[in-house]
Amino acid sequence: MAYLFTSESVSEGHPDKVADQISDALLDNFLAFDPDSKVACETLVTTGQVVLAGEVKSKTYLDVQHIAREVINTIGYTKGAYQFSGDSCGVISLIHEQSQDINQGVDRENKEEQGAGDQGMMFGYATKETANYMPLALDISHKILIELAKLRREGVDIPYLRPDSKSQVTIEYSDDNVPQRIVAIVVSTQHDDFDKDDDKMLGKIKKDIISILIPRVIAQLPQYTQELFNDDITYHINPTGKFVIGGPHGDTGLTGRKIIVDTYGGKGAHGGGAFSGKDPSKVDRSAAYASRHIAKNLVAAGVANEVLVQVSYAIGVVKPTSIFVDTYGTSTLGMTDGEIAKKVEEIFDMRPSAIEKRLKLRNPIYQETAAYGHMGKEPQTITKVFESPYSGKVEKKVELFTWEKLDYVDTVKKAFEI
Repeated sequence: MAYLFTSESVSEGHPDKVADQISDALLDNFLAFDPDSKVACETLVTTGQVVLAGEVKSKTYLDVQHIAREVINTIGYTKGAYQFSGDSCGVISLIHEQSQDINQGVDRENKEEQGAGDQGMMFGYATKETANYMPLALDISHKILIELAKLRREGVDIPYLRPDSKSQVTIEYSDDNVPQRIVAIVVSTQHDDFDKDDDKMLGKIKKDIISILIPRVIAQLPQYTQELFNDDITYHINPTGKFVIGGPHGDTGLTGRKIIVDTYGGKGAHGGGAFSGKDPSKVDRSAAYASRHIAKNLVAAGVANEVLVQVSYAIGVVKPTSIFVDTYGTSTLGMTDGEIAKKVEEIFDMRPSAIEKRLKLRNPIYQETAAYGHMGKEPQTITKVFESPYSGKVEKKVELFTWEKLDYVDTVKKAFEI
């Protein structure tokens, strides 16, 4: 019997994502001026206020207020009507030095013997159902909001949009796990109060989302995905009514509260640890990226059509306590999942220092991850510029989303004799 599966996404203007982006902007600035920085930075945003807290060990000093305001303005919170603006909000910093008790378990004279920054389990997932090896419902949900943000910044076709928004996509699958059709799409978007007649205003918003936004999204998709769109899709557009009050004024935002949006939309699994604001010594982040890298290369190499990889650590211990692989019965090799996991352990060095080196994680590459998902994006090389009143100006050429590279496909094929 056919079944339904749903994933959601949230925009860069969602309060939790505002918090994530500020935390990762701070992290990037610390790493730009001191690559050995240890950072665990949390952000809270609410009406007219930003609170920064956490632990940092670094040789550099930052104007954290300026960085936070810059992020907020870039997202689009620039008007007093939003009750939250980068130019006028208060920014309180409660950041303090990292505990020496934690640091002693991580830092070692020999960097290769660096211990894990915490205990826990991390998951990576990949599937063949999209070109970027991501779950389809989540991929479409992200694309809807990325395109909505473009429309907001263009300010032409839908000029009343505000930064806060959410999307959700429900897909019907056949018994053999093949997408059949899109059943429902939810889009809730913050907007100006542009008409005194609420019913007329909501009708205009619904019409614009369905007739302007959705066709722009469909045009970006491959043909097989375009065919899943149909005339019977149920659209829920701002289903609670008008959505004028939003962003941090409408809902307090916190770093790390959108971990399913950040990863696989409910497919696969999640170990519970958030990413944003954490330097790569925290395996919550680095090992999750490494696990995605493994899963994606395994699927791309033809080991299986769908793969979940779990890795676990003990704080201060160098090697993982376990590596687990689940191919959901889609293995093409006649090997057990345990046998595949053993091969994975031989191919990929999962010590924290090795992950940092392999994926080039001691670079300021994290603000770009903090909205629309940490997984599934295109690897690219860019130049980023950082300025500090205390440390001057620095330019860094960095690789983004290195864990999305298919650079181990040949190695995997050789190891598995494919």
